[in-house]
Amino acid sequence: MKFGLNVPQCGAYGDVRVLVERARWAEDAGWDGFFIWDHLYLDPAIQPMVDPWVALAAIALATNRVRIGTLVTPVARRRPWKLARETVAVDHLSGGRLILGVGLGDPAQWEFEAFGEEGEPKVRAEKLDEGLDVLTGLWTGKLFSFAGKHYQVRDVAFTPTPVQKPRIPVWVACTVGKPRPLRRAARWDGAFPQSGGDMDAPPLTPAQMRDLLAFITANRTSSGPYDLVMGGRTLAKDRRQDAAFVSSYEQTGVTWWMEELNPWVYGWEAGRAFPSRQMDERIRSGPPKP
Repeated sequence: MKFGLNVPQCGAYGDVRVLVERARWAEDAGWDGFFIWDHLYLDPAIQPMVDPWVALAAIALATNRVRIGTLVTPVARRRPWKLARETVAVDHLSGGRLILGVGLGDPAQWEFEAFGEEGEPKVRAEKLDEGLDVLTGLWTGKLFSFAGKHYQVRDVAFTPTPVQKPRIPVWVACTVGKPRPLRRAARWDGAFPQSGGDMDAPPLTPAQMRDLLAFITANRTSSGPYDLVMGGRTLAKDRRQDAAFVSSYEQTGVTWWMEELNPWVYGWEAGRAFPSRQMDERIRSGPPKP
């Protein structure tokens, strides 16, 4: 099992230099991955906020070992050809360490509708599927065309291609109990499942992760490597206890433990100071290994 951090790019962390420093701390502390949110306007109460791809470019140059990426990029909010250029650039800057996490993008009222874009989940899902097809087609470096409901590409070839072969890994956010997003995740390289859209929703249990992996395995169309990512929180007060807790997920087939540095998990409320001190301490204390 590998151990990553899922870090906001807003509030006290809404500064590229701050994120770069935390990524260095993560690498020094033994974490295997440093992933950041991809929000544009998560909530009016959460400011400042930085562009994740600018931040990832800086993080790529400042680190040597950790895998980096987004959790998650709302493909429907981005032009897939622009995203293709951004992802390949960061993959090159990092020496092939990028993982692209994708999803629908929430909350729709702020991330989409506040800017006059379509927030309907079905439309965002269609754009996500088409966008991934366009993205991976452009990553090949070959002449590529695409005619979809939302996107059209005519005879375009992009170079350079990604450092990673056959391509940059794609992890898909999905929700337990919703077969269509789970089937989408099965088509790609990893799944980042959630128990629901509510911040207070309980974490997924090992049994749920085992059942989810069985569903994905039954619906996979390739035999390549596959990552199952579990997001959660450990307290870093009793390393043995934390390691035993995380191990219960590893035994079900989980390949990545993603420590959630979610400010709400640390008791944050609008109008109060961002819990950056507690979040910083969690980074420096290292992953929940024995």
